Amino acid sequence: MRIRVLLVLVMALWGSAFASSKAAVGDVPHEVAGFLRFLIGALVLLVVLRAPRLPAAEVPRVAGVGMVGVFGYNALFFLGLSLAPAADGSVIVPMAAPVCTVAVGLLLGRVRLSGGRLLGLVTAATGGLVFFLGIPDTGDARLLGDLAFLGAAACWSAYTLLGAPLLNRLPAATVTVYATAAGATALGLLAVPAFAEVRWSELGLEFWLNQAYLGALPTALAYVLYYHAVGQVGPTTATSAMFLVPAFGLTCAWVLLGESIAPLQAVGAGLMFVGAWVNTRLALEDSAAARTPSPSDSELSAIESLRTAADSGALAAGTNLSVSESGPAPTSAADSTPTATDLDSSMSEPGAAAANDSRPVADSTSSAAGLVPSPVESGAPTAASTLVAVELDSSVAQRR
Repeated sequence: MRIRVLLVLVMALWGSAFASSKAAVGDVPHEVAGFLRFLIGALVLLVVLRAPRLPAAEVPRVAGVGMVGVFGYNALFFLGLSLAPAADGSVIVPMAAPVCTVAVGLLLGRVRLSGGRLLGLVTAATGGLVFFLGIPDTGDARLLGDLAFLGAAACWSAYTLLGAPLLNRLPAATVTVYATAAGATALGLLAVPAFAEVRWSELGLEFWLNQAYLGALPTALAYVLYYHAVGQVGPTTATSAMFLVPAFGLTCAWVLLGESIAPLQAVGAGLMFVGAWVNTRLALEDSAAARTPSPSDSELSAIESLRTAADSGALAAGTNLSVSESGPAPTSAADSTPTATDLDSSMSEPGAAAANDSRPVADSTSSAAGLVPSPVESGAPTAASTLVAVELDSSVAQRR
């Protein structure tokens, strides 16, 4: 429940960022607006988190994630805001990102192309086409802006998928700090030529308060919370929360800027929502199924050995049998006999989750940095008594 609340907060902050960023683009060039937001965000992260240690071997990977998710996303995002209404972006980005995530999973062979997924993708693609056809005839600028929003959504999907493996090894805060710093540096290089166009002395308090809000909350706080959620529930579940962004984004765009989308665009947005929701629900079901794997052949063999030993009276005589095939047998029952609960949980443990779009990175008991392998996975020797054998056999029977 706590992670869900945090995700709702993140989506509310990101929804508000569309209107706030659009206001900033009205005062300075879009390159400068993007750089200022993430410069402030990076500074806030470095001050609050005090530059956490990053292993040298992980620097290229974290920097690469920052190039995609911070630089790539925001270069396109702020370009889109300079050409199209914030209301368009608040629909396109959060609706297209889950679809892009599923599409990438299909290309990588990590997602099954079932009938439901195909229907969802076709529905979402149709909705996107209708949304673009419904753009009011206000020139080509709005169309180009909406295409930039679409590119930003693809970058965000890549950011989520590429960042998930890092969370097996590093805390979410560490990844966020250095990815944001790397992206902000690249945004600064992009913004340098546009500095001459800014009338710095004419920027008022309202502009700087807006930049402080964008840098501290939708950027620093929201990015840390989002990657924390990815580390806890996986990229697919975290991305599914983005369905909340259009509600917050459209509301802020209407209240603060007086913007809205055309009726035909609303129809397209609805189709995009349905298609993305179908694919996300199927991904969540696959993720849940991945958390309850069937017992392996070696585990079934160990159970059968325990049952046979129990029937022959060997266990009653104090003989120790090893459940693990790879480790040495324990020397005494007193220091090596686990409880029934221990053995049962070792078989149900899914293992260190591979970060992809159909399995969560970690369960509720693991940290964002990774998982501790179960006894069966690590090769640690285990033993059992007659009671353990009966309890374990019952657990496997229930899974069947």
